[in-house]
Amino acid sequence: MPDISIGRFRGGYCVYWRDAGKRKRFSLAARTRTEAEAEAIDVYRRETFSAAQQGATIAEIWEMYRTDLGSKPTAETMGYTGKAVLAHFGSFRPDQITTDHCRAYLKAREGAGISQGSVHTELGHLRSTMTFAVRNRIIESAPHIERPAKPTPKERYLTKAEVERLIEGASAPHVALAIHLLFATAGRVGAILDLTWDRVDLDRGIINLRLDDARTRKGRAVVPMNRGIRAALQTAKEAALSDHVIEYGGERVGSIRKGFENACTRARLENVTLHTLRHSAAVAMVSSGVPMDRVAQYLGHSNSAITYSTYARFAPDHLSDAAEVLDFVKLKAAR
Repeated sequence: MPDISIGRFRGGYCVYWRDAGKRKRFSLAARTRTEAEAEAIDVYRRETFSAAQQGATIAEIWEMYRTDLGSKPTAETMGYTGKAVLAHFGSFRPDQITTDHCRAYLKAREGAGISQGSVHTELGHLRSTMTFAVRNRIIESAPHIERPAKPTPKERYLTKAEVERLIEGASAPHVALAIHLLFATAGRVGAILDLTWDRVDLDRGIINLRLDDARTRKGRAVVPMNRGIRAALQTAKEAALSDHVIEYGGERVGSIRKGFENACTRARLENVTLHTLRHSAAVAMVSSGVPMDRVAQYLGHSNSAITYSTYARFAPDHLSDAAEVLDFVKLKAAR
């Protein structure tokens, strides 16, 4: 939601905000600051959305929702997904949307070579937009938005030997270091590119992937260094020209995608993404018998149930006790 402010007006309270450069102000019935803050939200929504409530199109409601999200990352993402969604649904009103529209959208997107996972996300944003519209009384009820099932996560992961080949295939030192860090910390690429030397403690052997002054949607962890990454970081520190660990020519690196893809080509590795390294690190830990709660902590998961549901099948003893219960051959031999 855009910034709204509470002020004093004629002995009471008022709410005001700017709309297209013009200041809008409304008196409030509230008698306390707390009451005014609550009432202000209702007034803002009433004045902002009431004009669009009759006959609002999907496109109009979509933009209302993006505005309401403010600076949240989803608002930016919907700027991209909206290009496809609104081209198909934008001119319709919510009450005109049918299951056939959703199925036609899926068929069109698949025909354009768009993955099922992307369509799942796009229609998910449309579903969230309709939920927003109901919550803010723009529409009475939301249409059913049918979307394809979320695809099963890719099982591709790298062995330690393949990771070593990948690092050796990197033509630039900063790409090689980034790949090494991605596997050694099980961190996401954003966390690695954000990493600064003040959060790398070579004496204690600790890497802090967290940002103290910013919020991220995904969890980040504080992890220990193994000997290999410690040696690589010591070498990089001696040659450092900036505060960022991953740098090129003394400047922070914004992306290593191209360098990473070139390294994959040289290493003769297919169907590998940057996220594959994080997945590979988790599989390596679990398959070596590292307890699931410690793996969750390493990955920065706030809930170990997420880690368990994703990686339990890679644990060496996973369901082995259950398999033993079903061993009728052993039961027969015991008779």
